[in-house]
Amino acid sequence: MVAADPERGLEAMAPNLRVSLLGWWDRHGRHSIPWKLGPDGGPVADGIELDPYPIWVAEVMLQQTQLPVMLPYWRRWLAAFPSLELLAAAEEQQVLLLWQGLGYYSRARRLHQGGRQLVAAAAQHGQQRPATGTATPAAAIGAATAPASPAMAAAPFPRSLAGWQALPGLGRSTAASILSSAFDQPAAILDGNVKRVLARLIATPLPPARQLARFWRLSDTLLDPQRPRAFNQALMDLGSTLCIPRHPACGRCPWRGPCAAYAAGDPAKYPVKDAPRAVPYQVIGVGVVLDGAGRVLIDQRLNEGLLGGLWEFPGGKQEQGEPIAATIARELAEELAIEVEVGEQLIVLDHAYSHKKLRFVVHLCRWLGGEPQPLACQQLRWVEPAGLDAYPFPAANARIIAALRQRLGIVPAAAATESLQVGENRLSA
Repeated sequence: MVAADPERGLEAMAPNLRVSLLGWWDRHGRHSIPWKLGPDGGPVADGIELDPYPIWVAEVMLQQTQLPVMLPYWRRWLAAFPSLELLAAAEEQQVLLLWQGLGYYSRARRLHQGGRQLVAAAAQHGQQRPATGTATPAAAIGAATAPASPAMAAAPFPRSLAGWQALPGLGRSTAASILSSAFDQPAAILDGNVKRVLARLIATPLPPARQLARFWRLSDTLLDPQRPRAFNQALMDLGSTLCIPRHPACGRCPWRGPCAAYAAGDPAKYPVKDAPRAVPYQVIGVGVVLDGAGRVLIDQRLNEGLLGGLWEFPGGKQEQGEPIAATIARELAEELAIEVEVGEQLIVLDHAYSHKKLRFVVHLCRWLGGEPQPLACQQLRWVEPAGLDAYPFPAANARIIAALRQRLGIVPAAAATESLQVGENRLSA
């Protein structure tokens, strides 16, 4: 069990904790994560460098998404953009379309921005990276072959924590995970799994969010300087497979002996959490506006803020006591400068974000007049309903599109898939 002074106790126990954790991980850890495999598709030896590009993409995708969910997106991404240069050359809409359904779309935009930033910096310093391929095995992504050497693959990428954190959207833990995974450098991490493991190890009565500096010290103290890549992965695997939020499998945990939460008899009590804040609830009136030719009007959100750069059906928040039809007519007049006749209800759907809950009440609308103007968005387009798949929409809008097509008796066109393939072929040329 950890001593009365947890930090001093862990420092003394760190060598034994490293040995027991790495011994468990060597036997039971997740050794098939594709971006952590060598060019031959097998486990990589300690000290061997890997291509940072697929690792960077994976770590950004994992920021708000669990591995089983993000893995197909990662494979599609590497098939479409198998190199940093191809990502940097892509249009933002191509990037967002590939990300569609994964949520938190600012991650995609920041990856794109970071890719351009790295390519520009490499060009400025005369560095060059192979135009195709990654050190990730082709079998893992269904794409390119490996470059000549990891050193060539890593040419434009930072080799310091500060360098990675200079890229858009990368905090300390994500940057450290990339650094240790790609270059096997000793950089401590502190993701959700690690916080939970450490909180239970010392049975702290305070939430981790209130003592981040302390948790960073603990993670740094425990890190194995000889096998940092393996240790960080082992720590994450421990949190994701045994030390899970509910019903932890303490009987199989290599750290059960020194775990203060296990000794206290209720490890699931930790980490302690602050009382949850009330989540606001809003009703959004949405207008699916059709013109005389049967086309539908969509707008592209501003890049700043939630869901930036995505397309959507126009609408806005319902005011207190306002009929939903009045909400839709008012919002379309204020934001698009058009007059519509609000018709029948198409669909009602609920959607929850981390910070709010929304109910979308969607009505079909007939365009009566006024030239649509992008007063609160980037741009507007009239689109055939069958061709909406060519535009990246938020997840909730996919159900609206499906309801619209069902109402109109329209089968989705293959144009969207063909358009994406053409874009990929153009990038590969």
